[in-house]
Amino acid sequence: MTPPANETSHRVALPVLERFCQDVLSATGADDASAETATRAMLHASRLGVDSHGVRLLNHYVTAMAGGRVNPRPQLAFHDGGGAVATLDADDAHGARATYAAMARAVDRASTQGIGAVGIRNSSHFGPAGAYAMAAADAGMIGVTVCNSDSFVRLHDGASRFHGTNPIACAVPLAEQRPWLLDMASSAIPYNRVQLYRSLGQELPAETCSDAHGEDTRDPDQAEMLAPLGGAFGFKGAGLAGMIEVLSAVVTGMNLSFEIAPMGGPDFSTPRGLGAFVLALRPDAFVDRATFDAGMRRYLNALRASPARSSARVMAPGDREWAEADRRDTAGVPLDPVTAEAFQTLAQRFGLSSPVPVEG
Repeated sequence: MTPPANETSHRVALPVLERFCQDVLSATGADDASAETATRAMLHASRLGVDSHGVRLLNHYVTAMAGGRVNPRPQLAFHDGGGAVATLDADDAHGARATYAAMARAVDRASTQGIGAVGIRNSSHFGPAGAYAMAAADAGMIGVTVCNSDSFVRLHDGASRFHGTNPIACAVPLAEQRPWLLDMASSAIPYNRVQLYRSLGQELPAETCSDAHGEDTRDPDQAEMLAPLGGAFGFKGAGLAGMIEVLSAVVTGMNLSFEIAPMGGPDFSTPRGLGAFVLALRPDAFVDRATFDAGMRRYLNALRASPARSSARVMAPGDREWAEADRRDTAGVPLDPVTAEAFQTLAQRFGLSSPVPVEG
């Protein structure tokens, strides 16, 4: 789904954003690893055009760390589950700190076992699921990442919140090309996208949100819950969310979506107890690498050459995002008005230079 246009946004160069985010998180009390990984995840999303999960989350993360919800200096503890399996107790770390570490362990296990799986306990909001799947692809492996979140998505034909947006991501390494990258919520859109549309004063896409009675609405100010992925066939999105719930929460012994405290507060002092699950697969454990690479080339060449509808273009998962990354590497990242204002406030609070010019 194409994000809303924001032609009047401030644009900030990626290196400037990276330095600002790390400085703000460090000033909040985060250790170096937490500041680096939280920033790395946000910049992944902002660079690829997934603005709902990018640097606009910085102010929220500051609030969560300052309030005590997120441990800014966690002690991560891995527990060996035997063979290719491990569990990580994240000590209420920032979700990016926990998930990058878990994927690194999964990749390490896959290097010798062919597959590595890590369940994550006591984590928190981790932003873009694709960032961690990409960490596996960067190591030459297939990466899969899932996480549950607080209840905000109605069931198919439901009229109350049940599942979280429960994202899933998969990244596949490609020879001499950028990875095939799928990163999606099991809801029609993520809630952060509602906040972004609200900030920009734009109407929501049809069949993505519901009001307090479970009826469709396109008014972001009336959106009380999200619809499951699939529109009239929303039972598919609801079922996918359930699978993610099992892997993220049931397998790890963590809170189910309807047991997790709301991301938006008002309590920012109590850890939320999120679970997550990551998987790394080494392709040449299944088939020789040349055969795997050739298969991916044939698949993607055929996909991109497939006939398109009038005035449309067929793209593989990740094609749109990589093209946007190329643009933003040169033009910078657009900041919506709410985020720009928050950055100015954070800069003043911590005595830093704002990456956004002051109006007037």
